[in-house]
Amino acid sequence: MKLIKIVKPYFLCALITIVFSCKNKAQESTLDINSYLALADTNKIYPSDKQIEMLKDFIPNEAYQPAPNISNRAFWDKIAASKSGKEYLLTAHSVLYKAPEVPISDEIYKRANKEGNRGIYKPRYYRTMDNLERFILAECIENKGQFLPQIEVYMRAIMDMKSWLHPNHDDNENSNLEGKSITIDLGARKFGTDLTLAVVLLDDKLDTNLKNEASALVQKRITDSYLASCKGENKLNRWIRSTSNWNSVCNSGTIFSTIANSSNPQERLVAIGSAINSSKYYLSGFGNDGYCSEGIGYWSYGFGHYLYIAQTLFDYTHGKIDLFKFNNPEQLKNVGNFPENFEIQNLNYAPFADGNIVAANQKGNFPYALSAYYYNALKPDHFKFEEATEQLTAWNHEEIFSNPDTSNNKVLPDVTYFDTSGMVISRGKQQVPFSIAIKAGHNAENHNHSDVGTYTVLFGKDYITGDIGAPSYTAGAFSKTNKARSSWGHPVPRINNTLQSNGKQFIGEVLKTNFKKNRDEVVMDLKPAYEIPALKVLKRTMVNDKNGAGTMRITDDFEASENVTFGTAIMTFSKYEILDSNTLILTNKNQKLKVDVISEGGSIKITPEPVPVKALRNGKDAIRIGVDFLNPVKKGSITVVYTPIFQ
Repeated sequence: MKLIKIVKPYFLCALITIVFSCKNKAQESTLDINSYLALADTNKIYPSDKQIEMLKDFIPNEAYQPAPNISNRAFWDKIAASKSGKEYLLTAHSVLYKAPEVPISDEIYKRANKEGNRGIYKPRYYRTMDNLERFILAECIENKGQFLPQIEVYMRAIMDMKSWLHPNHDDNENSNLEGKSITIDLGARKFGTDLTLAVVLLDDKLDTNLKNEASALVQKRITDSYLASCKGENKLNRWIRSTSNWNSVCNSGTIFSTIANSSNPQERLVAIGSAINSSKYYLSGFGNDGYCSEGIGYWSYGFGHYLYIAQTLFDYTHGKIDLFKFNNPEQLKNVGNFPENFEIQNLNYAPFADGNIVAANQKGNFPYALSAYYYNALKPDHFKFEEATEQLTAWNHEEIFSNPDTSNNKVLPDVTYFDTSGMVISRGKQQVPFSIAIKAGHNAENHNHSDVGTYTVLFGKDYITGDIGAPSYTAGAFSKTNKARSSWGHPVPRINNTLQSNGKQFIGEVLKTNFKKNRDEVVMDLKPAYEIPALKVLKRTMVNDKNGAGTMRITDDFEASENVTFGTAIMTFSKYEILDSNTLILTNKNQKLKVDVISEGGSIKITPEPVPVKALRNGKDAIRIGVDFLNPVKKGSITVVYTPIFQ
């Protein structure tokens, strides 16, 4: 006889409730960033009451511990036995007897503030911080007390600094130096991080008074300053709404110091909530296509620190806060793959804005490794770290930082088109590849150069003509009148002696692309980048004919309602030789180009002149070769044709 059990209705309801509740818990296991951002107070970075309530289920009550402290010998002895641990210890011993180079004098600080001269302080700051980091981790590895005296000396030296700011980031009155304000910048966040590392890793190995004083100073100069700005109580840390690398770098150090150093769980929670709100601004600085207008160097620096925040919060919350996806996983994946997509050839990149020509991962490749793991980007062929926090992350995550890819089988596509940002890389695949990168964009990009329509031409391993990149960061480097930053110092048109205007509304628009096996064409409208009422048409056409050795053509077609002066420029670090009024030769280290200039609508003149900016980041003197109509015209065109010459 089969027994049938009758389930009473109230029991069934309870069962359904339990199942539904479990399902909701599963759905809430990861913070929904979109829902979180929707609850923000738009006037503040500080989290709203509803955001705070939402975060409570995701953030632990205990402080963050970046690695077990020195007393956990099982962890540190394992590191001591590893290849990287032994190498780290050797490096630390090699600088053990070097004295800290801070504080600098008030005189040097004020001079650096006035002149923008980084050379008289920045190397001292970073050598001091780097040495302290090495001593801290080395003591944890070795555990013999040998590094402790120097650690205390270095900590006291940093704590004796009146200001942790880069002097050129202080205001004109040196308010941080004078103790009238406390601001966080790219340097201050690292000083705070290093003191915090010492406190949380060395624990009772440090003198109690020193440890307490260091903790209190980090609280004052980092956490308190940050939260006051996030609440809107001051405008000192304006980077909290920045779309540049400042946002991620400063947030990185600030959040680390706060969640590891603060003894207040609520404070740690609101700091994390603020960082999430702030990161929305940083990520908005990238195109949905992943394009980083700051260039490859600042991708590594800025996005690297964003990834560090992401990994730290992922670890701290046991995966409940996932900034690797944020609220737009596809965009983040594209950003993570930016370096490969942005490479022109031979690990060279376009130096647009304040970017670098050469590969940017020479000091460290932390973001490359994380991008490979989380976004399926190319894995580095080795692992190298700039900061102690990166090294700790690597020791904590062998699954990410192991088995480097040494296959070297990367094949770049013929064309990369960042379609939402208006930037194209057309790669020649000749035996000596002849390639070009060209951008439209707008004139309010990060590290803006007023350079709509600019381009970079690479021939083999030689950067031979095009955008000359960033001026060194000295006084006046960021001035709109700096000729390396204005459109005067770029290979773009100048009309009626008028340069491109600054602002997001001054844009270039890609009107047409035509990518074929042996020929790429891009047509851009540059007219919106200028404020010239008489200008009716200004189009730039780039054609890369990849047949044979290759030929590159840049044509500017224009039309105006009245006669205008019109010209463009050839920018170069190469040696030049003018053969006649329409022809010149550019010679670089390994390669040579013939340059033919063709005009319609009138005759032209070629006028070379040095770029009057001696401190260019690429370390060379640049030449602007002006190509101008002799007389004003209403309509015409100038075509610059680049053709390889083989000796």
